[in-house]
Amino acid sequence: MKMQSTAVLHGIKSSKGEIEGRGFDSTTFHISVDLGQSAMGESIGVVTRPFKCGTSEEFKKWAHLKSSWPLGGVPVQCEFDIVAGAEGAAKLTLLAIKPAPSVKAA
Repeated sequence: MKMQSTAVLHGIKSSKGEIEGRGFDSTTFHISVDLGQSAMGESIGVVTRPFKCGTSEEFKKWAHLKSSWPLGGVPVQCEFDIVAGAEGAAKLTLLAIKPAPSVKAA
């Protein structure tokens, strides 16, 4: 099942290369996740969770923000695919991500 969501993007990492003859090429987005959504124990606050999406080419779409990245992160719109995982847990896969439209003050 596909789902649209807004979130805060805190970092982006591009990885491309080869290890022991095996190539890799990906971009990882670090997105805020509410700790309160954890099924085990008590928690307060948020952490970031890595989501791979696309190749290292995806990183280039965001590279212009490198020198002006805001400390609080960047609001984004995400498209996730949700599938049933082990023991009833849902597995999220990031399908697409883009900056959220700017909200103008009234």
